[in-house]
Amino acid sequence: MTAQTIDGKAFAARIRGEVAGHVAVLGRAHGIVPGLAVVLVGEDPASQVYVRNKHRQTVEAGMQSFEHRLPVGTSEDALLALIARLNADPAVHGILVQLPLPAQIDADKVIAAIHPAKDVDGFHISNVGLLATGQKALVPCTPLGCLMMLRDRLGSLSGREAVVIGRSNIVGKPMAQLLLRDSCTVTLAHSRTRELPQVVRRAEIVVAAVGRPGMVTGDWIRPGATVIDVGINRIEDPVTGKTRLMGDCDFDSCAAVAGAITPVPGGVGPMTIACLLANTLTATCRAAGLPEPEGLTA
Repeated sequence: MTAQTIDGKAFAARIRGEVAGHVAVLGRAHGIVPGLAVVLVGEDPASQVYVRNKHRQTVEAGMQSFEHRLPVGTSEDALLALIARLNADPAVHGILVQLPLPAQIDADKVIAAIHPAKDVDGFHISNVGLLATGQKALVPCTPLGCLMMLRDRLGSLSGREAVVIGRSNIVGKPMAQLLLRDSCTVTLAHSRTRELPQVVRRAEIVVAAVGRPGMVTGDWIRPGATVIDVGINRIEDPVTGKTRLMGDCDFDSCAAVAGAITPVPGGVGPMTIACLLANTLTATCRAAGLPEPEGLTA
């Protein structure tokens, strides 16, 4: 068996197109333009690239993009004051503070300061609790993208057995909650799970988000399973000495057994910004008391 490669770039482009269509309708019918505020503290190169891409894709979708670039020495109080202003700004429907933050700033305190209705990262404890109890929430972008790809590939997920490898607050835990909401039977596993290969081998759906390059190999995979590889690990090629990206799955051996699999790069990664835009649109519709965009929420 040779797995179908799930093209995250193409899927993300489709999602962004759907978002742009909804944004255009909001503008024409209601005079509303969704606004996304992104805050970057410091000059981390990877964060700068990510913020730049967010700005470009936000504008391309027809939204307003509000960038706030602060020096690395910015105090926690100054950042919290900015968030308070963004919370109060009716033109801002979504707020994202780029992580990681400098050492002098408590990231948990910053996340807690964002109004839950504008928390388009889905990290606020109120949104975490709403998701865990099956209520309406803004959910983290990466798990939302994974869910969208699984629904697109498999249709109904009801009754399917899923294993999520990794228990982070950003991916693993919310991914398990989202799959439960779609009526999957879910095992939340991790690097210390006993007999992990046998646990994974039961699953029709495998979501690998453990942060260990090539940890999941083909002999872990049930024939025909759908594998979503969230891992983005930079490794050095022993032959060339150059670095390259690798997922948490050994792609070739897993692809020989699975029914479908996401590559790294080009799989889950492009979906993160697309789902950030989808969350911003959802937040805008909720704030205005309008119907949520179908197919773009959890």
